[in-house]
Amino acid sequence: MLGLARGSGNRSLNGMAEVNGRYLRPLLGIERATTVAFCEDSGLTAWQDPQNSESKFARVRVRHNVMPILEAELGPGIAQSLARTAEQLREDETALAELAELFFAQFASTKSTSIDIALDAFKSAPLAVRHRVVAKALQILQAPEFARVHIRAIDALVDDWHGQKPLTLPGVRVERTATHIVLKTAKTLKPGAC
Repeated sequence: MLGLARGSGNRSLNGMAEVNGRYLRPLLGIERATTVAFCEDSGLTAWQDPQNSESKFARVRVRHNVMPILEAELGPGIAQSLARTAEQLREDETALAELAELFFAQFASTKSTSIDIALDAFKSAPLAVRHRVVAKALQILQAPEFARVHIRAIDALVDDWHGQKPLTLPGVRVERTATHIVLKTAKTLKPGAC
C-alpha cells in the first residue's frame, strides 16, 4: 500500500515473499489472529512487536487507519486482495527480471568503464525489459544515483531520436551511436541533461 502511494514499481509493490534467498517466512500467508489463537491454544504467548503499535511509522498508520476505511467502504477482504495482487506482481517481476538478464547477456557488452547495448535489439525490446537493462547497466557502472527520470531520458535516445547530444547523468555519460547505446563512467559529475 505504501509503495502504491509512493508510485513505486513492481519490485516495491510485490511485498514480502515467503521465500526470498536465505529468508524464509512460512507463516506469512497466515492471518495474525490465527497465529495468536494457535499460540493461546498451545499455552504460548504470541510475540507482539512494539513497533507495530507506534503510529510514527507509516506502515502502522496504514494498517490501523487506512485499511479499516478501505474495508468499510469496499468490503471485507482488502488485505487478502492486496496480497494476491502482490503475488501476481512478484511473478511478473521475476519473469521481467529473467528476460532482462537474458537480453543483457545476449545484447550488452561490458567493458571496464562502459557498457554497449545493441541498438536494434534494444529498440525492439519491451519497455519494461529495456528499463531493467538500463538499471542493470547503471548499477554495474556504479552510477551514484538514478531514478526513473534518468531511465526515461535514455529512452529518448532510442524512441525520440533527433540527433541530440549525449546525456550526462549522475556519474554516467550516455550516447547513441549508429549501432549502440553506450553508457560510460563519467570523468566528472555534471548536472544531467534531463
